[in-house]
Amino acid sequence: MGSFEIEGGCCLSGEIHPQGAKNEALQVISAVLLTSDKVTITNIPNILDVNNLIELLSKMGVKIDRHSSNSCSFIADNIDITYLQTLDFKKRASSLRGSIMIMGPLLARFGKAYFPKPGGDKIGRRRLDTHFFGFEKLGAHFVFDSEEIFYTVEASNLKGTYILLDEASVTGTANIIMAAVLTRGKTTIYNAACEPYVQQLCRMLELMGANIKGIGSNLLSIEGVEALTGCYHTILPDMIEVGSFIGLAAMTGSEITLKNCRIDQLGLIPMAFSRFGIKMEFRNDDIYIPSQVNYEIDTFIDGSIMTIADAPWPGLTPDLLSIFLVIATQAKGSVLIHQKMFESRLFFVDKLIDMGARIILCDPHRATVIGLNKETPLRASVMTSPDIRAGVALLIAALSAQGKSIIHNIEQIDRGYEQIDTRLNQIGAKIKRIY
Repeated sequence: MGSFEIEGGCCLSGEIHPQGAKNEALQVISAVLLTSDKVTITNIPNILDVNNLIELLSKMGVKIDRHSSNSCSFIADNIDITYLQTLDFKKRASSLRGSIMIMGPLLARFGKAYFPKPGGDKIGRRRLDTHFFGFEKLGAHFVFDSEEIFYTVEASNLKGTYILLDEASVTGTANIIMAAVLTRGKTTIYNAACEPYVQQLCRMLELMGANIKGIGSNLLSIEGVEALTGCYHTILPDMIEVGSFIGLAAMTGSEITLKNCRIDQLGLIPMAFSRFGIKMEFRNDDIYIPSQVNYEIDTFIDGSIMTIADAPWPGLTPDLLSIFLVIATQAKGSVLIHQKMFESRLFFVDKLIDMGARIILCDPHRATVIGLNKETPLRASVMTSPDIRAGVALLIAALSAQGKSIIHNIEQIDRGYEQIDTRLNQIGAKIKRIY
């Protein structure tokens, strides 16, 4: 198990390029299974979760040509479906939650898909019902082996239908879309997720020959086609990493320029940071964050405490609430952080409290933060990263703290952030990777 040793209290300065979007990468890379033609994808984040998915596809028979660490071509013309019944597949797939995304393409193209219980972050229940509900509505037969926790979906004749999702699940929507694009007839998906990740997947599928209407809305209409062709697709910059770096700049009083951010795809993220008093300038497609001694959290019009809550897109993404919580610890003012989706995602606050933060964990979903206004820096500490987003939030806290901190279990951070230590050290951070 690796660890980071962080010397805090340094001001950073310089330019940093956000990596490709992790959540989009897991979807569009899975989509290569929908065609036997070559699909080339660029701006792929070179991170553990994505690399594990690429390796899994290789084991399934996908031919992979890695042009660089961030660009690959895929040809899925000889898929070994029997591999999905092997112990090796079960081991690999169960270690990566994002690999659930292969089920929709496999069902659409081969009429069958198998999957073990997926792994991933330990942030509470993350049910898969929406995925299988959609597959069943399209005509698939679903079997769940409760002893082995193994999912099977099979279909000899999928047919387009009307689907009203019980939740606007991003991965569920994406999986159903990929199953529907090769399904005969018209499929309508209402209450569909419309995050940029899903929009990008739909645009890639259109380049491959799919017929999708309503992209960017929660009502999608898909006319099934006989086959899809290859395409060339570029992944968006990761909006979660953009938000993480904005928070890092504010917390450490640093002057940072984020390059090529695709600001038009960030939704409410810049506005949410501005409500924390964090200044930023848009320079073409770059975001410049000036050095700030202090930043003050806004209040509502009536003077009541500000609430930051996650919501389905175009609401605020839940993946950034850990970042907002940690930067609130050094703000002027107070804020209520309401994490609605996952009941265990706020449980890392005890580590921040040990560092001197003033946080009241109201319940598994809500925490009140009373900002220190940078009058009392956080204390260095020894911590363990529980998941990807909390891990980066703790890294930001450690970079702002006085003294030397240690973060264990950094494999969690590596799952979602590409060479984060190297990239931050290039702009003045002092992070050492130890084993």
